[in-house]
Amino acid sequence: MTSAGPDADGERRTGPDTAGVVVLGACAVWPLITAAAGGGRPEGMLLAVLAVAAGYAAGRIGGALLPVAAPCAGALAGVGLTVTVPHLAPGPQITPPLGHAGATAAVLTLSAGAACCAAWAASAPAVRWALRLLAAGVAVTAAVLGSLTGCVAGAAVLLWSLAVGRIRRRGPAVGALAVAAAGVTGLTWAVAGNAVPEGLAASLEGRLTPHRVGLWRDALGMARDHAGLGVGPGRFGELSATSGQSPLSDGKPHSAPLQLAAEQGVAGPALLALVFGWLLYALWRSPRSTPVVLTAGAALTVLAALAAVGNALSFTAVSAGGGLLAGLATSRPFTDDTAHRAVAARPRGDRPTP
Repeated sequence: MTSAGPDADGERRTGPDTAGVVVLGACAVWPLITAAAGGGRPEGMLLAVLAVAAGYAAGRIGGALLPVAAPCAGALAGVGLTVTVPHLAPGPQITPPLGHAGATAAVLTLSAGAACCAAWAASAPAVRWALRLLAAGVAVTAAVLGSLTGCVAGAAVLLWSLAVGRIRRRGPAVGALAVAAAGVTGLTWAVAGNAVPEGLAASLEGRLTPHRVGLWRDALGMARDHAGLGVGPGRFGELSATSGQSPLSDGKPHSAPLQLAAEQGVAGPALLALVFGWLLYALWRSPRSTPVVLTAGAALTVLAALAAVGNALSFTAVSAGGGLLAGLATSRPFTDDTAHRAVAARPRGDRPTP
């Protein structure tokens, strides 16, 4: 993408930021409204919104100051977090609580995306390949931790990052990422509503476990009965029969769209879709190179898919990491501004260019 001048460049920066303020503000206000109407505890949603906003701001700052070192540090921090914090990794338990494996996969996917973004931001070929080896190491770490999903997701992000190097028009690729996320979410709702063919339903239920599918169906039933304001933030566990039958249940349906639909009505998943749409819009308008933008977009799309079928967004580290990666990929490094001013001031004949 090219800009016509300083005014166009400024509009490119402020447009996504204004949209983000509006969307995140709505995500913070709506849980308060639903909690006031039907009870519940909106603190979890408020914390998630705060984590995304803080991560996005930190990413914008870090990406502007250190376009290579900041995402590299973020990737290493994500790997260190999954290794040292037992609540993110499945650990030695035979039957880990639902959601921990999803959180591990989500953090490691974001780490692989950050390493690949740092690789595209680096100018030296040796540094670029070293950072790609770091991304491959993240996928290997996921396998060592027992997160097959994280290993596959990290490898997919790395391969996508290598493939997008020749892409010049980011719009169609960003649109394809949006369609992919919508497809996974739609499949989740179809499984919950028994709207898939019997053979496919049996196969998916075997992979997802009947318990998780039962949670989804409970959430969809609540969404149908309380479409306006939902049952209240954080109240799914109290009202779900499937959740009460399992001693390992954490009181969540392990699907972010279905949880928001059950607890906050139809506006809940709509706001979640707006947040994802805003991130893709910010990436599309980003001044960073297309490979950096599409790499971050792929990692965020994988995160959206994991959130649709798991409990990844219930972990603050995941929400903050997603915001951080988006901020890194939408920042404008100060080195670019310096180069732009140097080119603009270069003499053209006997007169300097304003």
